[in-house]
Formats: sequence, structure tokens, C-alpha cells
Amino acid sequence: MNTQSITLSLPKDILLKVELLAERRQTSTSALLAEELEKLVRQDEAYNLAKRRNLRILRKGLPLGTYGKLAVERDELHE
Repeated sequence: MNTQSITLSLPKDILLKVELLAERRQTSTSALLAEELEKLVRQDEAYNLAKRRNLRILRKGLPLGTYGKLAVERDELHE
């Protein structure tokens, strides 16, 4: 995998907690953050895929078994 370094500014108290978490998981801070960012990107991609798929279904519509014909008239429904 091709990597690139970045500069990240975090509040000191958060950075300390991240470092402790990384230590508990026996990994580096960089590896921990990279893993979490990868998860975030995968979740966003999955959400966008599901959104596109569902919007396509909504545009197409779902068969309701009426074949485009209503069994009752509008006025009957309002009575």
C-alpha cells in the first residue's frame, strides 16, 4: 500500500487517550487512526451505495398489485 504522511492537530487530552488506546490494542497511534479512518470511509461508501440503490428503487416504484388501476374512486375514499 502506498502511504503518505499528514499533519494532524488534536487536543492534548484526546491525543493522550488515543495513545493509551493504541497501546492497549498493541498497535501504533498511526495504525490505529489509519484503521479507524478506513472504517469511516468504508461506512460512507456503503451508505452512498445503499442510498443510490434505494433512490433508484423509489424512482422506478414498486408493484402494488393494482396494475395502475384503483378499485375505488377518490370520492368514495373521502366518504
